[in-house]
Amino acid sequence: MKLNDVIQWMGTVFVLTMYVIMSWFPDLHPLNVVAGLCGAIVFFVWTVRVRNWPQMIINVVAALVCVVGLIRHFG
Repeated sequence: MKLNDVIQWMGTVFVLTMYVIMSWFPDLHPLNVVAGLCGAIVFFVWTVRVRNWPQMIINVVAALVCVVGLIRHFG
């Protein structure tokens, strides 16, 4: 498996983890936001490597939303 594939699968695992926590374990908030942030960062690394600019914008915005959410949660 190539490094880009490994990075992409890592991002997938983080994002799916976010959805599972968000849907089945809402009491674990903000862990879902942390998982989403990790997914956005890993997918951002992948987008830089493969030069997928539209996806890069999505991941930058997703990471910023997660960071703002964590700041609001922890004050």
